[in-house]
Amino acid sequence: MDCCCCYLLKLVIVVSGFLSVITSFPETTSLVFGLTTPEPCEFQGIFNFGDSNSDTGGHSAAFGQAPPPNGETYFHAPAGRLSDGRLVIDFMAESLGFPYLNAYLDSVGSNFTHGANFATASSTIKPQNKPLPQGGFSPFSLDVQFNQFNNFHRRSQAARRQGVVWQELMPKNESFSRALYTVDIGQNDLLAGYFLNMSTDQVRAYIPDLLGQFTTSIKNIYWQGGRWFWIHNTGPVGCLPSVLDRLPITAAQVDKAGCASPFNEVAQFFNIRLKEALAQLRKDLPLASITSVDVYSVKYSLISKASKLGFELPLVACCGYGGKHNYNRYMGCGSKVTINGKQILVGKSCKDPSVRINWDGVHYTEAANKWIFDQIVDGSYSDPPMPLKMACHRVTN
Repeated sequence: MDCCCCYLLKLVIVVSGFLSVITSFPETTSLVFGLTTPEPCEFQGIFNFGDSNSDTGGHSAAFGQAPPPNGETYFHAPAGRLSDGRLVIDFMAESLGFPYLNAYLDSVGSNFTHGANFATASSTIKPQNKPLPQGGFSPFSLDVQFNQFNNFHRRSQAARRQGVVWQELMPKNESFSRALYTVDIGQNDLLAGYFLNMSTDQVRAYIPDLLGQFTTSIKNIYWQGGRWFWIHNTGPVGCLPSVLDRLPITAAQVDKAGCASPFNEVAQFFNIRLKEALAQLRKDLPLASITSVDVYSVKYSLISKASKLGFELPLVACCGYGGKHNYNRYMGCGSKVTINGKQILVGKSCKDPSVRINWDGVHYTEAANKWIFDQIVDGSYSDPPMPLKMACHRVTN
């Protein structure tokens, strides 16, 4: 064999050996060399924070069960969700192999072994002055939800030391550092400003303060041991039937999808600032993996392309009463109205919720929630582009 052939043979052996070494580190090679895929995360639970987009029973436990026909499609009865069925957080739990999350506020029949849900409908990042019974917002703002989490962390471990029964209902201490922390909140903060007759400029002006409070809560969870975060931005509020019905909108402010542009523009401004805040958090929290999920784009795509995707009437509530958008703030889904001297339940007014996007003027149908989940689960709308099952992996620049 001549010298040239010997040199080539040695080169092949060296390169082959190098590749065999680097492929023995799957996480590093996937992020640096792109040769393999990192192993799926071994999450031990989910702790969720937010508003009605992910509330699985907190509001119902505190203020009374969401009435029929809520829950009819999947649970066949009210199940604490403001929808006909499952929410995005339910599909997330399913995909990770966990039971549906019980609400922290629900003391009856709850099992918190695989996490807990602190979200409640009408919750905000910033505490609001107007109480819920007066048409305001939930008292369980994000800072309160963190305090509940902090209390749950401490007391759940004290309970586990009391005996086997509690050990079968409460998470292990190690679960808190190996859980996925999911957050979906902010929509109500934007709407609160408009409902107080603030101008768009005034709403935009207090967004930095909102995000300051938001980042404080994330840091507090981090100092409690949370490491893996999956955070949704806010959706296109200008496409909600409740907003289109309640707030003044001119024809010039309506876009091609029929949504109110000013309100969507504020939501997008919030999302831009949120993305910046999360980028800073990645620097401030060196052990955290923070995935930002652009649900705004997913939801707007669903609404604007509804017919192509097999949906219909995207700006009309399925369960509602009267008006162009089948929405009446005083006669919500499940309430009763008097017509010709008879009380009638405001029930399902669309024949097939599976082809509808909006359930009650504010919240999405199970079919819409499933479609949204299917778009985000693989990381296509994530920054960094990490699938849900890989959200424990930290990507460094």
